[in-house]
Order: sequence, then C-alpha cells, then structure tokens
Amino acid sequence: MSRSRASSWPPKGRPPGRGLLAGLASGVVTFTVIAALIAAAGLLAYYAAGPRATGGAPATTVILRKGAGLAEIAGELSSSRVIPNAPVFIALAEVTGSAHRIKSGEYLVPSGASIALILSKLRSGDIVHHHVTIPEGASTKQVLEILDHADVLTGETPTVEEGAVLPETYDVTRGEARAAVVQRMTAAMDRQISQFWAKRQPNLPIHSPEEAVILASIVEKETARESDRPRVAAVYINRLRLGMKLDADPTVIYGITGGLPLGHGLRASELAGDTPYNTYLHTGLPPTAIANPGRQSIAAVLDPPHTTEIYFVADGTGGAAFASTLEEHERNVARWRAIEKGRPSAPSPSAPTSGLRPTLGKAR
Repeated sequence: MSRSRASSWPPKGRPPGRGLLAGLASGVVTFTVIAALIAAAGLLAYYAAGPRATGGAPATTVILRKGAGLAEIAGELSSSRVIPNAPVFIALAEVTGSAHRIKSGEYLVPSGASIALILSKLRSGDIVHHHVTIPEGASTKQVLEILDHADVLTGETPTVEEGAVLPETYDVTRGEARAAVVQRMTAAMDRQISQFWAKRQPNLPIHSPEEAVILASIVEKETARESDRPRVAAVYINRLRLGMKLDADPTVIYGITGGLPLGHGLRASELAGDTPYNTYLHTGLPPTAIANPGRQSIAAVLDPPHTTEIYFVADGTGGAAFASTLEEHERNVARWRAIEKGRPSAPSPSAPTSGLRPTLGKAR
C-alpha cells in the first residue's frame, strides 16, 4: 500500500516545482495588473479636471507660506477648494518629483485646473505679480504714501532722499518687503542718472549728478506738456549761465509743503517767504530736488537744445510760450492774461496748475 502511494507522487508528466512557478507567475500577473490599475488611477487623478472655483469665478487665489511643508501646502490647496484630495495631491507630488520643488507665493489657480497644471505652476513659481506705479513728479512724501498703501507689501517703508526714486511702474509680489522695493527704485534711478550723466553735453552749468536731478525735478514740475520739457530745461540752463534767479513756483511750494500739494494758488506772502527753496529770492538751484523726475526731464537738462530763451509763460493750450527778450515775454504774458480774463472762474483742465507764472524770469 505504501509503495503504491510513493510511486504516484509527483504526478506523471508534471516536473518537480512547476506548481510553485505557476503560483509565482500568477502572483506577478496579479501584481502587474494591480500596479497598472494604480498607475491608471494615478494618471487619471493627475490629469483630471479639478473642482470649479466658488461662485463661478475664473480662478482662485491661493497663498503658500514661505517655508511651508508639503502637508501644509496640500492642506491650503484643499481648504481653498482647488484640489479634491490632499493625500492624493501629496502622493502625486512625491511620485512626480515635485514635492521639494514647490515655490512659495501667491498663485492664481484656474477654475477646474488639474493637479498636473497646479504642480506645474508651483514648480515654475508662476506667482501673481502686482504693480506699484510712481508717477513722474511725485515727491518722496507721495512715494512713501503709495508704498504704505500697497497692502501686498510688508514691513516699514524706509526714508529716502528727495529725487532718489525713478518714477515708473514696478513689478512687486505679495509679501515683498517695502524696503526691498525702495532699494530697487533707488537703484533704478542711480543707473538712469549714471547713463545720462556719461552722455551729458559739455560745459553745462550743472556740476554733479545730484544737481542734474535737482534741476530735472524743477523741469518736471514746471512742464504741463511733455514736448515742452527740452525748451523749459534750456530756459533754466540759460538762466543758470547768466546768473539769473530761476523764479520757479514749484520750488516755493516745496519750501512750504515739503512735497505735498499746496491746495491753493500761491499768495504774495508765500512768494515773499524766505525759505531755502524760494528761487525768487535765492540765486541758483535749491538745496535738494523738489520731486522725483522722470527720464525725459533728466535727459532734457543734460542734453538741452541750444536756445537763447530765458522766459516762458502759459499759452492757454496746456503748453508754454517761450521768449528770448523781456519785450517778447511781456507780449506773451498779455496774451495769457487775456485768455485768463475770457475764461470762466473755474480753471480749464488743460491749464497748467503750477509754475509758468506770467512774470517768470523777469530780471530783478
């Protein structure tokens, strides 16, 4: 009996170990199928459309804190309703190698964005950019006020010298320090004035880049029309050469307000007020700039046209009428006064609001 059982194993025609191999093969197939299903599910989750933005908005703003870990980032995205599932996002970020390449900042995630798109934006640092615009002729007080009211910026706004900021539109990001933005603004002015100074006309009555900025700030505040800037600059250059007073209203106003609007027309008592900025009383340039001049005004004072003009006055169109002699200037003044007399009591929007006094440049 025992000999019969012994002779029946292994079964005829089946090699030893084949059952084990068959089991292993079956396991491999099962694992491959499961892995393929998981991969397919992962791909589906990776490229599938995400949640729609709340209220039908085209996009959702998400702010990722600097130094946040992957779990915090996934939680922020989930609570902002731009991903359906935080653990899935974490797994896909790890699998795709994105986990340690995500950049902090403010992001605008399109409604229905896939995880693939979101991770692409986070890896590339496709953050939201804001803009801060410094108008030409803004005083430093006004610049600091603009920065203080830029709620995307952080930190204190440092003090800065008048004329040290280049007026233009600056690209800023949420959380950027105001001090860093000011540093960029002053560096831009330094580069600009250096370029213009290197190409300046010879024999100008301007002896330093600082003096160029001072005169450019006066030109900026005196000019209502951009095309008049070179001729206005030439008037002041000619006056400096002749030793004449500049007689510029904006300098008087700056001596009163420190760079803020005066709020009314200059009074005789204010014109007679003895401040270092009163160019009706003091010859030469004021001690500092009176505003932050733009590129065109800086270029105008360092490369002015060659003229003999030493007077200008408003011409009634928003620009100026220029003259080389007092007699010609007085005729221009008479025309301006006739225009003023024929106007309604409210000033025309196109009329200059500062500078260009009818008696500008009258020798004393």
